[in-house]
Amino acid sequence: MTPDQAYRHCHTLTRRAGPNFSVGFRFLPKDKRRATEAAYAFCRYLDDQVDLPGAGNPEERLKEWEAELERTYAGRPAHPAGIALADALARYPIPKEAFEGLIAGCRMDLAKTRYETFSELVVYCDLVATTIRDITLAIFGARGEEAFRLGRSFSTALQLTNILRDVGEDLDRGRIYLPREERERFGVTEEALFARRLTPEFAALMKFSADRARGFFREGMKIVPFIDADARLATRLMGEVYLRLLDEIERRNYDVFTGKIRLPPWAKARIVLQTLLTPKDYSGTNHR
Repeated sequence: MTPDQAYRHCHTLTRRAGPNFSVGFRFLPKDKRRATEAAYAFCRYLDDQVDLPGAGNPEERLKEWEAELERTYAGRPAHPAGIALADALARYPIPKEAFEGLIAGCRMDLAKTRYETFSELVVYCDLVATTIRDITLAIFGARGEEAFRLGRSFSTALQLTNILRDVGEDLDRGRIYLPREERERFGVTEEALFARRLTPEFAALMKFSADRARGFFREGMKIVPFIDADARLATRLMGEVYLRLLDEIERRNYDVFTGKIRLPPWAKARIVLQTLLTPKDYSGTNHR
């Protein structure tokens, strides 16, 4: 398979499996878009070894992808996602640690289904969010300690939003990411979660968690001036789409049990238009 064919494979996968990210990706210049989609596709395949049913043991499947990561960084990829990523590595210094963090997070998912405190959850988020941060910094041109710190906030915000959006799906897998300490504080029992009870207590817990995610976004969106000018719109769109997902969760009165939380195409088009009409360089977010 040629690199061009591999990139097309990654593009198709990203459009299908990552519709929220792809809103921003399409505004990247070709080389950055293809590199970002290659990295996303590789991450998606890694994540799927844990989250999707398939033949064989999840740990063994994860080891196979760990081997593909080694082959990719050695210039001997076998999978289309690895072929595309290997080509992208010739242009962008994406550290292997970006993917190793995700692998560690996947292994944590296999071994751990509950979190006691938010601090404990942040350890998991750091592992998974490292991937987003390091890929973004490498491809989008951000450098320095401040960019690193802001990138961590931005990627953590994305991961916290995913956790809130996917509460119902994670229950189906026997996982609860909402910290036990906070569930107890708000009076939300594990039994009530598995029964999918939309109680005032659950709504209060979700509101608290969504507001905290917005706080991470307010800080994380300050990374925009630190990255290359041709990647700023894409970054802002990723943030704005995820902020609207939080709004959608709130609009549904925090019912994350009934159907998938999605944004319709018209809502994404509106986000693009609104983002285009607001200043490109800012130190925070206008949202809420």
